[in-house]
Formats: sequence, structure tokens, C-alpha cells
Amino acid sequence: MIKKILIANRGEIAVRIINACKEMSIPTVAVFSTVDRNALHVQMANEAYCIGNPPPLESYLNMDKIIQIAHDSGVDAIHPGYGFLAENPDFCERCEKEGIVFIGPNLKALRLVGDKVASRQTMTQAKIPIIPGMMKSSREVKGFKESAEKIGYPVMIKASAGGGGKGMRIIHSPDDLEKGIEAGMREAKSAFGDESVYLEKYIENPRHVEFQVLADNYGNVVHLCERECSIQRRHQKIVEETPSCALDDKLRERMGEVAKQVIRVSGYNNAGTVEFLLDQNKNFYFLEVNARLQVEHPITELVTGVDLVKQQIKIASGEKLTFTQKDIQQRGHAIECRIYAEDPENNFFPSSGKILLMKEPQGPGIRHDCGIYSGFEVSVYYDPILSKVITWGETREDARKRMILALSNYVILGIKTPIEFLGSIMNHPEFINGNTQTNFIEKNMSDWKETRGEKKFINEALIAAAISYQTNTSSKKAIFKEKMPSPWLTVGKWSLGGE
Repeated sequence: MIKKILIANRGEIAVRIINACKEMSIPTVAVFSTVDRNALHVQMANEAYCIGNPPPLESYLNMDKIIQIAHDSGVDAIHPGYGFLAENPDFCERCEKEGIVFIGPNLKALRLVGDKVASRQTMTQAKIPIIPGMMKSSREVKGFKESAEKIGYPVMIKASAGGGGKGMRIIHSPDDLEKGIEAGMREAKSAFGDESVYLEKYIENPRHVEFQVLADNYGNVVHLCERECSIQRRHQKIVEETPSCALDDKLRERMGEVAKQVIRVSGYNNAGTVEFLLDQNKNFYFLEVNARLQVEHPITELVTGVDLVKQQIKIASGEKLTFTQKDIQQRGHAIECRIYAEDPENNFFPSSGKILLMKEPQGPGIRHDCGIYSGFEVSVYYDPILSKVITWGETREDARKRMILALSNYVILGIKTPIEFLGSIMNHPEFINGNTQTNFIEKNMSDWKETRGEKKFINEALIAAAISYQTNTSSKKAIFKEKMPSPWLTVGKWSLGGE
């Protein structure tokens, strides 16, 4: 078993991995940029090291520095989380050469599926249905123009080296193509360190359905059923659920078997997600493999009972899967809402600043994966995800009502968040009826406005509590290698009762 893990990430996913490691009694090492010195993942890890200045290329994408810290701290494995270096084959190769276990797929598979264009070529050869588009990436505008004319507008520009909506642009006419390519390349370079992009046909009004897959190093492959991820803003998911309302048992079995075929053809191991687009006629097309842990992994954990982070670590340690496909059964329904630091009334523009007060949602069937706290400073440098609210119920309606309750009791003061917007989605008739396509927000929520006048929980008492917290509570301290601070030192002024 792996003995010590460095988490090459930040925020809620770093916290999630640290929690899994604690349950497995595995010590953890956090890395942080100068702006993340007081971040929650830094406080929770056994050790923490500063990795550089805030820009990702100087910190969380700095391979040399991460490898150096891995050696200095004596870890034998690195977990990349999602984003940053999670799908970077060069980083995987560096780990391999340095004798460090990369908790993710093997290098060959990562190079294949991490290159979305090469992956499309492989799937075509394996007769797996794919979306029409470019079979190689390019930096020449002429090649893009020719491909766009051939497959027909609208088209979508996508990053070759990563997902999460980074680098994506929908292009409806030739006049917008060149600017879209340039913008997509810049964003891809910033997010993944690779500016390569390609084109594929934009399928209108589809559902985005993905299958979670686990594969060990001995040829055993299982899928853990699907996740419906159609509700998106700026091509990035904000609401996910499982099971999907669009799938019956027969279609689920077909798609699941194709997902496993994709993994086998790729020679893939560890945890991964096979993504599909499902059109209005229930035809499905391979989209890509996300070679990492997904943001939305908790909903799969809640309905299957499988801890995906622990499975990642066990597979990377050389263990075999202890269950087969017939052992995987879904129970109940789960929904996840992503909480970002952004303004849904202003085209989801990022919102930075200090969190004056956070009141977490609690209750039966409610899970909160969180990377923030009251007093935390939200930076402008990184993806604005703060936390995730996940609910489980025996039925979809139970899970939906629990989510409404959770969101109504979730308070973040000091910055803009989409909490109320997400609550409106949960209450929308089209969501209630399960009619969710990738244009859901554009079609149903484009004129949404925050409720004025009556704002639950945001009242004088809470504002006073926030001011009191900031006045009376000492700021949280970063944990460095030297010593874990006592929790009594982080709660501010206190005293024992009596004289």
C-alpha cells in the first residue's frame, strides 16, 4: 500500500483526497501558492509546502517544483485531483522517471485519451460511434476553415489536452471562426499548458451522459453506471444527477458496455469517465475520456456505495478490484449542485473577495464537499469552484426536495454565488419533469433574477454574526511542515467557565 501522498491540487478536491487518506491512515502533503497560504487543504494536511506565486504556471502547473517537494517530503505517490496536471502525460512521465507513483492512468493510456484527437482516431478504428469532426489538431486557420466547411456549422472548438469546458467555443458562422480559435487556444494554454485545439460538429439540444469506470492493472473493468450532466453554463457542468431520466435499463446496459470497451481499447487503468452525447432519438456518441477523478464523483459514491478516491489509491497500489459488474447496483437517486464564486445575474462572472460568513447545509441525506470557511479569501487566479452540495434520496423527488432544503440553508456572505439560482433550477418545471438538455439554462433561465426584498437567512442577525466573527476570531493559520497547530489556537478568544 502507498505510504505517503502529495496532493498536487487545491480547494475542495484536495480536501476530499485528504479526507480519504486520513480514513486509510495515509499521511498527506499539501502544496500551495502564496495566495493559498491559509487555504483549508493546507490546514488539513500533515505537511504543507509553498510552491510559488499565484499564476498556475508558477505554482500548480510547475512540474519541477512539485517533483522537488515530493522528494523533499518523502512521498511515494502523487494524487493530481482534477484540472491542473491531472491529465498531463508529461507530468505522469516525470513521476514515473522519478520513481513516484502517479495516482491515475498509465502513461500510454493517458497520452492516448488525454489527446482528444488521438482518442477519436482510436475509437473510430474500434467502430465506436463518435461525433463528426477533425481527426487531428492544428494551429493553421486554413485547416480549421476547411474542416468547418466539411462538417457544417455550427461547430465546437475544443481543447485537445483537457476538459472541464476550458477552451470550448461554439462557432455559428465562418466570420467568428478565427477569433474563436485564438480565444480557445489562449484558454487551453492557460488551463493545461497546451494550446492545441480541434473542431467537431456541434450537436444541438443533446443530453450529456457519462459513465464512471474503474479498471485495475489486471484487466478487470467495471462501470458504476451513468451521471446526467446536461445542465451547464459556459460548457461547464453545474448540476449533475444519477440515474439519468433519459436512460432505461436496456440503454444503460448498452452504453455501459461501450464505455468498458472504450477503456479496454485504450489500455486504461484506474478511475476514468467515458463521456457521451445523447441525441433526441436516443443515439449516443463517444465524446471523450476524462482521465481523472470527476468533480461530480460524489453522486456515484452515494448511489453505489463505492469510494472512488480510495479505489484510485488501491489500484495505484497494485490491488485488484474486489467486485465485478454484477456487484454494482444503484440504490436511490443523487443530485449535485456546484457552488462557484460567481454572479449568475452577470453571465456567471467570477466573484472574488473575503467570505464574511459561511453557514453549511446539514441534515439527513445531505453531503457537503467544501474547500472554504468563514474568513477565507477567494482568489481571482483559479477556477472559482468553492464547494459542492450533494443530496441522496430513495427517489429523485426525495433527492430534489432535499437539495432545495440544503440550498435554502446554505449561506455564503461576502461574495456572489449561484446558490439561489441553483434553487430556482431545482424548482423549475422542466427540471422536475427531467427535461434537461445542454441548453437548459439558455432556454429556461436566461432572464433569471435574484429575489429582492425577502432573502432567506441574509438578515441583520447574520451580518452582525459575520462582523463579530471577523472581529473576535483570529484568522486561520497555515500549517507548515514544522508542526500541526492546536485547534484551540484557531478559535479566537476563549476561557474556562468560573472564577
